Amino acid sequence: MDPELRQELQRAVVDRLRGLHELSPAAVHAAADEVIPRFEKQRRVRVDPDLRAAIITAIIDEMRGLGPLQALLDDDQITEIMINGPERIYIEKSGVKTKTPLRFRSEQDLRRAIERMILPTGRRLDEKLPYADFALENGARVHAILPPLSFGGATVTIRKFLQSIRSIYDLTRFGTLDARMALFLEACIKARINILFSGPTGSGKTTTLEVLSACLDPQERIIIIEDAPELSLRQEHVVRLLTRPPSAEGAGEVTIRQLVRNCMRMRPTRIIIGEIRGEEAMDYLQAQTSGHRGCLAVIHASSPRDAVMRLETMALYAGLNLPAWAIRQQIASGLQLIVQHEQLNDGRRVVTHLTEVLSATDVGIDLKDVFAFEVDEVADNRDVKGRFVAKGLPDFFP
Repeated sequence: MDPELRQELQRAVVDRLRGLHELSPAAVHAAADEVIPRFEKQRRVRVDPDLRAAIITAIIDEMRGLGPLQALLDDDQITEIMINGPERIYIEKSGVKTKTPLRFRSEQDLRRAIERMILPTGRRLDEKLPYADFALENGARVHAILPPLSFGGATVTIRKFLQSIRSIYDLTRFGTLDARMALFLEACIKARINILFSGPTGSGKTTTLEVLSACLDPQERIIIIEDAPELSLRQEHVVRLLTRPPSAEGAGEVTIRQLVRNCMRMRPTRIIIGEIRGEEAMDYLQAQTSGHRGCLAVIHASSPRDAVMRLETMALYAGLNLPAWAIRQQIASGLQLIVQHEQLNDGRRVVTHLTEVLSATDVGIDLKDVFAFEVDEVADNRDVKGRFVAKGLPDFFP
């Protein structure tokens, strides 16, 4: 059916619903049963069952307040939803980004969907604070930014987590790492090694951390510090601390650094930081060197060496006037392993390095690869062929 006729039919069903005291899926089906035969007779067209079902689904999704987003959120194979204004919606599936035919009818409809998503979180998104990070009930992470900061309409990025990944062995099935690396990482978690999960945006850092968390001892008191609730741990004794943005008056902000400091007084057995991005890096290092073993954290970096450099630079943000060599000594003393992630050209997410942190020197920190992913060939269709190579056991596992 012509898209304009389809829109006309959908509007006719919506108009039939106006004035009802209670809207429900059953009411939508009843309205469609009444409107569609009349529409077919007037327009001399046939509405097949698939089109009827699609129109009813679109109207029910609109009632939920998320419009065309609902179908994308319900698709377990989609890992990312990117909305560039009301008329352009992209998705990532199997590592490949594509544009969908879906669209919002207007900027106002898109804003209503954003308001519906953010309302249960208690976060703000308005002219005074036109950007926000929050999480949906299903664990998907959302970033939204409004005009005029976002030219051409509101921009929303929704990152979902594959429900098919439940354990570290699921990652081996997808080729993210091999069985030897999985066993090694499990041993590191149980041995309470301090681990930093590093990689670019969307490379799988948080997913690896979450599946490895299944190896944590259920007797441990685990404290998670995040901007938005992303990690979902299976243990019972878990405390979740979330940052808080400033109020409309600019007061009441609670940062990750403040939560890390509070966490140290809460008798944690294990500290997990959702992402290190600023001066809280110094408190993270001090936690590792003050007897809190088994700290896990995430950082954005393109290589293990860049991860160490970023950690050093962000620790300097704390303004303690410590010399660089002193911060390097803390990194080398506290941090033991870096798990580096990357998304390859074919869309596959891979742990490219398991790197041990050795000693600090005058010019930097010595690192040693335990495992590495070596690329053999990149085909014309962008398929990447490579293998995981063992480089040798680390010093902390003699």
